[in-house]
Amino acid sequence: MWLKNQIFLFFFSISIFCGAQQSQISPNAQISVLTCGAGDDLYTTFGHSAFRVQDPVQGIDVVYNYGTFDFNPPMFYVDFAKGNLFYSLSKQETPYFLYAYELENRWVKEQQLDLDLAQKNKLYKFLEINHLPENRDYKYDFFYNNCATKIGDVLEETLGTKLHFEDQLEEKYTFRELLHQKLTLNSWSNFGIDLALGSVIDQTASNKEHMFLPDYVMKQLGNSTLGRSKLVSKERTIINPKERKAGTNFITTPLFWILSLLLLVIIITYLNYKNKVRSRVLDFGLFIITGLAGILLLFLWFFTDHTATVYNFNILWVFPLNTIVAFILFKKNTEASWLPKYLILLLAMLVLTVILWIFNIQSFSPLIAPLLIMLGIRYLFLWNYFQQSTRLK
Repeated sequence: MWLKNQIFLFFFSISIFCGAQQSQISPNAQISVLTCGAGDDLYTTFGHSAFRVQDPVQGIDVVYNYGTFDFNPPMFYVDFAKGNLFYSLSKQETPYFLYAYELENRWVKEQQLDLDLAQKNKLYKFLEINHLPENRDYKYDFFYNNCATKIGDVLEETLGTKLHFEDQLEEKYTFRELLHQKLTLNSWSNFGIDLALGSVIDQTASNKEHMFLPDYVMKQLGNSTLGRSKLVSKERTIINPKERKAGTNFITTPLFWILSLLLLVIIITYLNYKNKVRSRVLDFGLFIITGLAGILLLFLWFFTDHTATVYNFNILWVFPLNTIVAFILFKKNTEASWLPKYLILLLAMLVLTVILWIFNIQSFSPLIAPLLIMLGIRYLFLWNYFQQSTRLK
């Protein structure tokens, strides 16, 4: 897998900064939009979009790719976490671009745009200017400024008011529902995304906002008009991949581990209740994990430039203060009269999470349901345990 990824990245980046082409293209030139299917890695899950320019007279066949980023800078992961990540417009020879997708066994479809010579040259010139070193970088936003949204933005910029993105979607979805169309429900990626992203993505996306996904760019272009004509004159499949092997080992899924944890907590809590003792290791583990997760959500909400991580009410059940309480609960003889009240607060927040879920204030991952039950059981036990301890003193 590592070798395959390295080969893919090599062909993905080769000739990334090609020299400038001719300032004009010939009447025989064609400009099209490429849409690429999903890959196996998380960053390829949602597919890809790019422009292709072909001019047989001048020997041009290049792809303008707004989805290029660099893993190498030392602060890449810090910038990614802070929402301060920059992508670039690259230009590649089409055979290299397509070969990378053959290696990844991903489909590629092409939509040829029905443009006159003036429109072709205007779009071509825009891409060439945008590819200049001083212009090619842009601040990435997954929902509003990515390789797919750039397709619509560039077409609107160059084709003007004659271009109409027709509102012909049979059903509109929320941003979260659109993500779920590309993710497996019982997967770590889906669980992590649902945990990290806030209630702002539970609003219904507009017709154009659906175009943050390449599939919807392709669908929208097929329904769009330029003046009185269809924008797309011809569609074809360039790469038709081999059938992918489906199936996942249930043991590696989050649901298996969540249910296992639920069962473990129920058994230990029952034994603790029966023997009138408390498992300090279990309590420390539950509180430190939920606390650290809450701190991460707090960071994403208030201390980053991400637009999709604000108003995240997962923070009600992964509560940041649990990080401190974890160390208090780890003590052998914990004496804190405020703990029963704190546990009541935690229970109330679990109930509030369910209420927000029922009233669609935020859509939570179904996988948290066993976790809420698990935490509720343990919190109730601890409340009773410390209530009893307080009465005995």
